[in-house]
Amino acid sequence: IQLVISCIAMGFVYALIGIEYTLIYNASGVLNFSHDKMVSLGAYIYAGMFVLGLGWNSVVSAIASLLLMAVFGILVAYLIFIPLRKQKSMIFTIMATIMFGKVIMEGACLIWGGNAFTIPDFMSGTYQIGNAVISKSNLFLIIAAIVIVALLQFYLQKTKPGKAMRCVAQNKTAAAIMGIDIDRSINITTGLSCVICGIIGVLTIPLFTISLTMSNMIGLKGWAAGIVGGFGYIPGTI
Repeated sequence: IQLVISCIAMGFVYALIGIEYTLIYNASGVLNFSHDKMVSLGAYIYAGMFVLGLGWNSVVSAIASLLLMAVFGILVAYLIFIPLRKQKSMIFTIMATIMFGKVIMEGACLIWGGNAFTIPDFMSGTYQIGNAVISKSNLFLIIAAIVIVALLQFYLQKTKPGKAMRCVAQNKTAAAIMGIDIDRSINITTGLSCVICGIIGVLTIPLFTISLTMSNMIGLKGWAAGIVGGFGYIPGTI
């Protein structure tokens, strides 16, 4: 039981990683190779800026971090993803997002330093189920991930902006002819993707210390999950 729950929790982490980069690819056609760095940035902003830096409580810090990540995502869309989607060669987008990830990490290093740190007693503790000892962080992660996936599916299937995102993912030219603002859809999608990155960063703080490399492996495995599930297909990624 203990091992199964731990594996399910990590599986949800990989699913969320796969979802956030799939959203950007579907919206703009850009492969975002800086997605793992955005996860680390979310953890740094939450812990380094709001909780440890300003001394805010966990809930207010989480809300502020996600709002900041949403604004960051919109700026990234304007400055990087929208201009890059018009490039004919994919090599430009690949190199640009790789270098953008490097800029994010060097900026985090300058602001918060290169040493790893964590939040004391953050989502700590365990639950006893028979002979199995289940960490609270894994249970919180599973519950939060299920809620995120459910809300995302509702947003994509039932709301007008979500349906527009699906139209853009299927055929950008046809979507534009039908009156959908492609750039606006990319902005919303990238903002949403960065919010998911921020959530992943916060949820994985108890599992990994906050460091410049904390999301490297989960970013790679989330990428693999998206490929195996069908590139660009969110239910398959999940």
